[in-house]
This record gives sequence, structure tokens and C-alpha cells, in this order.
Amino acid sequence: MVNFKEDENLEMLNHSCAHLMAQAVKHLFPQAKFWVGPVVAEGFYYDIDLGDEVIRDEDIPKIEKEMKKLAKEGKKIYRREVSKAEAMEMFANDPYKVDLIEDLEDGHITVYDQGDFTDLCRGPHVESTKLLKNFKLVKHSGAYWKGDANNKVLQRIYGVCFPTAEELEAHLQELEEAKERDHRKIGKDMQLFMVDDLIGRGLPMFLPKGYVVWQELENYIKAKERKLGYKHVMTPCVGTVGLYKTSGHWDHYKENMFPAMEVEGESFVLRPMNCPHHMMIYANRMHSYKDLPLRIGEIAHDFRFESSGTLKGIERGRHFCQNDAHLFVTPEQIKQEVSSVVDLIFDVYKDFNITDYRCVLSLRDPEDKVKYHDDDEMWNTAENALREVLDSIGIEYTEEIGEAAFYGPKLDVNVKPAVGNEITLSTCQLDFCLPAKFKLTYIDKDGEKKTPVVLHRAILGSLDRFMAYILEETKGNLPLWLAPVQVKVLPVKNDDEELNAYANEIADALSDEDVRVEVDNRSEKLGYRMREAQMEKVPYLLVLGKNEQEEGTVTYRIHGQRETTTVTRAEFTELVKRQIANKEFVK
Repeated sequence: MVNFKEDENLEMLNHSCAHLMAQAVKHLFPQAKFWVGPVVAEGFYYDIDLGDEVIRDEDIPKIEKEMKKLAKEGKKIYRREVSKAEAMEMFANDPYKVDLIEDLEDGHITVYDQGDFTDLCRGPHVESTKLLKNFKLVKHSGAYWKGDANNKVLQRIYGVCFPTAEELEAHLQELEEAKERDHRKIGKDMQLFMVDDLIGRGLPMFLPKGYVVWQELENYIKAKERKLGYKHVMTPCVGTVGLYKTSGHWDHYKENMFPAMEVEGESFVLRPMNCPHHMMIYANRMHSYKDLPLRIGEIAHDFRFESSGTLKGIERGRHFCQNDAHLFVTPEQIKQEVSSVVDLIFDVYKDFNITDYRCVLSLRDPEDKVKYHDDDEMWNTAENALREVLDSIGIEYTEEIGEAAFYGPKLDVNVKPAVGNEITLSTCQLDFCLPAKFKLTYIDKDGEKKTPVVLHRAILGSLDRFMAYILEETKGNLPLWLAPVQVKVLPVKNDDEELNAYANEIADALSDEDVRVEVDNRSEKLGYRMREAQMEKVPYLLVLGKNEQEEGTVTYRIHGQRETTTVTRAEFTELVKRQIANKEFVK
């Protein structure tokens, strides 16, 4: 997907097109007043005050038509410098521009003219409106002035502009693809999760089918971890402020946490991460070097106060569940344990057919003494240790400054989704800092007390974000083992008692084999029931008629395909069981 902020020519073109849109809006809505029209990664937008009117869907084609007319006229775009007094007089009737001008220095204020429209702007702009003909307005919404909920709601219109019609068409196709892959749309169609402002923004709720997927992911990763010697725990979703002051999160992460709650003279917060709790579990008893490595894992509920503008379904919320673990190791065990974590990451990626990823060694910015724990010796030791481990196990990686956790460097595995920007899916962090802060120790073979090293690692990241990623990668066509409903049985005639009995008999037999199955014999036409099952992305549809009933067979159709296959009941059961056991994608 194009990032309009990363290409100077595209940025100038789109900023100019924002002015073209404003000019068209002014022609259609003479009362319009304008705040700002910046270029963002997704294109451009302009925030507009239309008084008592609101932009509706049917207004967008009218605005586009006027923009095309203006672009065809090909008016020259001129830059002028004006004094602050002139600017104030020029925009005296637009309080939003006046607000902007008040913060500008006199002598460096510029405006741009195009035909009958003049706008306050730093620029630069293209030479003529005729260069702006390849555009599209893609959406509109309300937006608080200055992002403050106490201010008036302005009308925000988004658009994109390209040098050629071919580039525009290709981008619009990408947008359509992104819309079809958006996990929020898929989640609604498949009835997986919901959000409601009465519950709270960024607080998704998993519906029965969505919770099935969530539980399958939990069971999947826990089973892998148990085979590797992880011990799973459960810890509370709150902790005292004192706990986070000890860990350092209160100093380095407070702005991302929910406000403290005062109860019986003590301050508590919803936890943003789980490491402090796991540190205290380790500190609960004495340890010998023979106990290490100690691997503590948890599917943990965490809360972070993300800004409302960043919230996105289950991909980014204020409540999420981390596939978290903390490995308490001796210095000599670092290499083996990091290597084991890396192996686990790539083993999981193989199961989910994740192939487009890159590894990043995330380091601190040594100049930033606020974001990072201030201990140069600790950082040098930790960064060199992790770098040496990655080199020794043959991992290809790049280094990025300023991306470390506040307490230590980390290996991030970033994946490239089918749509959108790269995201970090898995991470392994090397920590010499928190064990010392919590005064954790173990008795070494020489009888001396030593401080363990901790590896913080998350394989699926958060289950919520991982689910969003997989839904968008597969367009909701989940592998059979993960699908909330694996088989749907549809009797052709829903009023035939014998056929309904046969359908229920098949469903019961599949259910006895731990296959998730539903019978749909509602009083709807077969075509309607099949279309609904297609929308729900059910991998297998069994369509049963009199022939199947009399011969003891089933006729199945794979989601997304038109062909049907008739087999015996036993053959179908074995097929489904094998594909579930092998975690195969249905083809």
C-alpha cells in the first residue's frame, strides 16, 4: 500500500488536491469554513465546518464532479507572501484560519491562489489544477476540532490523488482488497466479536464463535509450550502502584496506563504487562541453579490506554490478552534459551503458513535517558549478549536504534500483512534490569547468590492481534482446525422429518469425533442458507437430499468452490479428522 508521506511528489500532489477539494466544497457550500487539510499516510483530508449541515454519502459524487470541473479548467496555482495583518483581514470571516494565523510569525505567512479560491498554506503545490484530475474521495467522517471532544465536530473528507489514471485505479483496487480483508468486517460477517461504546471504546467482546477461535489459539500455543517445559500460571489483572514503581513501568510507561484507583488508602492500576507479577512468582521461594531455566507462561489479560484514534477492532484495543512468558535463566543458558524461543517462533509460523517476515534487533537510543533505564554498562552487556546469540545461531537480522523495551534489547519478528504496514508479531527480550530491581537471586553451584537473567517472550504476541492478522491473511477462510464451525449440514428439504433426522444423525456422529458442526434446517430456501454459510466462511457444507439419505452418503462442497463431492459418511469423517489433526487448510 502506498504511503503518501514517503514520496515528496505524491505528498505535494495530494496536498494540492486537498485545496482543490476545499475549493469545490466552497462552491457547493458557500458557508463552509476550513481548518486544516494535511497529507497523511493514506492520502489527504480536509476538516470543514459546514454550519448546521452534514456531509452525506450522496454529497461526495457532487463534490467530485465539481473537482473534475475545476481540474479541467486548469487554473494556475500561485504562491504569495502576506503580512500577518493582511492574513488576518483576508480570513477574518473564518475563525479556524484566524486561530492558525495567531500562532504564526509575521513576515513568513504564505497563501496560495487558484482561480476564485485562496487558502492559507506553507506549500509547496503543483503548478496547475490540471495536474489534479486523477483523484478519488474515499470516505468521510466527523472529527473534533483539534482532536478535543469538548470542541465542535467538523466534517472530515478523505481522498487520494495520483499522477496517472492507472496508478489511481491500482490504488483503488488495493483499497477494495483491504476493505474485504478488514478483520472488523470479517468479524462481523462471521459473528466473531463486537464492540459497543456503552461497554467502552477499545474493549472488544468475543461472541461464542469468536471465543472458539480464541480458545483454539490458547490451547494450541499452551500445548506447544508445555512440551518445552513451560509452567503456566494465572495472575490478577491489577497491581499496586508500588509494584510498577519497583519495576520502573511507573516512570517509563505511566502515560500508557489507566489511571490509578484509590482503594482503602492504597493505589492500584490495571496492569499493562505481566512481567512484574511473574517476577514476584519467582521471588516467592528460593531457587538453585538446578531449578533453572524456569519458564513461566500465561495467557494474560492486560490493559493499556491507547488513544482513541489508534483503536482498531481486536488488532489494537485497550484490553487484550498476551501470549506471555518469562524465562529465568543463568547467563550460560541465554544462548540455548533464545535459540529455543526462535525455533518455537518459526515452528508456529510454519503451522500458519507465515513466510513474509524479517528479524530486527531492537536497541536503545543511548541519547534518550528518559525512555530507557539509565545504566550504560547494563545496556552494553545486554545488547552485546543478544547480538552474539543471534550471530551464533545464524539468524539474519537488521538493527534498529530506539526500538528496545525500556529495560533491555529485544529480537522482534516483524511480518508483512497482505494489507497494511509491517507489524511486530513475536518478540524475545533480554533483561538484566528487572531481576536486579526485584532483587531476584539463585544459588549457583559454588554456593554464591547470583542474579538470574530474564527472557521476556511472546510468540503469538497478543491472541487478539494474532487473530486479526490471521483473519486478514486468510480473508476469514481459517484452517479447518481453527474454524469456529467446521461443518454445516443443510438438508435440501427442511420440512422432511426423515431427512432432518438423517442430518442430525450425521451431525451427532461428527460431534462425537470433536468436530464442530451445525445443522441448518430453518424455514428458508436452500440457496439462502447456503449463501449465509458462505458468508460465515464455514469450510465444509454438507447438502443432503433423499439420495444421500437412502445410500448413507454425504455430498460436500468446500467453501469458495462450486464443485460437489459425494462420499460415504465414514470417508468424510476420516477426511475431516485428518485435516484437523494435521492443521491443514481445506483445498
